[in-house]
Amino acid sequence: MQRLTRMLYPPQCILCRALVEEDFALCGGCRRDTWFISGLVCDACGVPLPGTAEADERVLCDDCLKIARPWVQGRAALIYRDTGRKLVLALKHGDRTDLVRPLSRWMSQVASPILLPDTVVVPIPLNRWRFFKRRYNQAALLARAVADQTGLTYLPDALIRPQRTRPLDGMSVEQRFETLSQKIRPHPRRSTQLKDRSVLLVDDVMTSGATLAAATEACLVAGATRVCVLTLARVAKDD
Repeated sequence: MQRLTRMLYPPQCILCRALVEEDFALCGGCRRDTWFISGLVCDACGVPLPGTAEADERVLCDDCLKIARPWVQGRAALIYRDTGRKLVLALKHGDRTDLVRPLSRWMSQVASPILLPDTVVVPIPLNRWRFFKRRYNQAALLARAVADQTGLTYLPDALIRPQRTRPLDGMSVEQRFETLSQKIRPHPRRSTQLKDRSVLLVDDVMTSGATLAAATEACLVAGATRVCVLTLARVAKDD
């Protein structure tokens, strides 16, 4: 029966639908255009860095040297370009929730070195209006899957975003941070779950880090002892 099922429904590339050898995989062409992050990375945002470092040495990219990050460590699975960008947009705006399973696996792999046993997984919240318009929060879908795969506790509504904010596209780094300052808050009834806990914040993309910074501050206000961040993709400067 399983062989018959695979004959009728052969595995397809998660992006272009070309035939592949296993489920939830990329074809050769799409994989060649996917910038997976590995090797030496910035300890604060996960962007890849050239060279090598000692095992216990903390290294930071230029952006994280200039901008103080309120979280402790950060990781990302992909660079936000080519296939990585297409996958993010397909999940975020194309209703491709079927992508959550393979994408969250990549995220769980890169996050494993920074996780503590008592970590709780918290998604970046959406404003209610945007949630109703999109019908789902892609960060919450990824966060739930990461929690399931790592065996950690998932807290879907520890944070809230009560006010609408302007789209961040086209804003400078300073404008992004100003726009999002104090716009993400602890849930008045559920944020007690963050007290004295290590938190892993999950989002789809990190650009400037303004959204993650606002969410981190909210976690710290709620009493979290340690906050790390995990994104599917990281916007990086061109070589």
